[in-house]
Amino acid sequence: MTQTVSLSLYRFTGARTRFWAMTQMALARGPLRRTPGIGFHKLCGAGVGHGFSPTLNPDTIAILATWNDEATAREQTRTAPVFARYADRASEDYTVLLRTTSARGAWSGVAPFTTGPATDGPLAALTRATIKPSVLRRFWGRVPRLDDLIGGDPNVTFKIGIGEIPMLHQVTFSVWPSLDSMNAFARTGPHAEAIRAVRQEGWFSEELYARFTVLSDRGTWGGTAPLNLKGSL
Repeated sequence: MTQTVSLSLYRFTGARTRFWAMTQMALARGPLRRTPGIGFHKLCGAGVGHGFSPTLNPDTIAILATWNDEATAREQTRTAPVFARYADRASEDYTVLLRTTSARGAWSGVAPFTTGPATDGPLAALTRATIKPSVLRRFWGRVPRLDDLIGGDPNVTFKIGIGEIPMLHQVTFSVWPSLDSMNAFARTGPHAEAIRAVRQEGWFSEELYARFTVLSDRGTWGGTAPLNLKGSL
């Protein structure tokens, strides 16, 4: 069996459904933990923009989870009660399934992703960081420029910023058509400068970097199917 990672996004419109989604940030954790077959998982909010953001977006909830195999991930993200409740109330939902090809670092003290063989198709990148409170001003002074850059990059197919605690625990997720386009953004210009600053100034108390092969997706986001994959879930 090869571990599969799922990222499920739910968009809510209207005050009542947004309030319901907010209450589930506490109430859904138990049912999520008891979902058969689920491994490492995180229930997250989302930020505005394309990546790291200090501003909470009340419209969006995200669930990231690991599963022992693709078939379990496909079935449970569709039919498990906690996922189904979110989908029933959301005005839009989108799920992407991934296979980890490389990972380094930790998330909440553990290494959550197990690497497997790469396959053809789009590639995804995930960066997760716990930002030291002492550098928050410097960090957030630099990030908006990076957010604009990734949003304006014509090669990025899909991007979103999520997180567990606003301003302190941040995650960026992006999908790219090729390794060359992903590396071109990551290793040059302002993004590369920011990475050097992270290393030199020690901005993060914990960090995780992972890359994935995109296996399949289901649903829409922003009214469209972001990846337009054949054989979607």
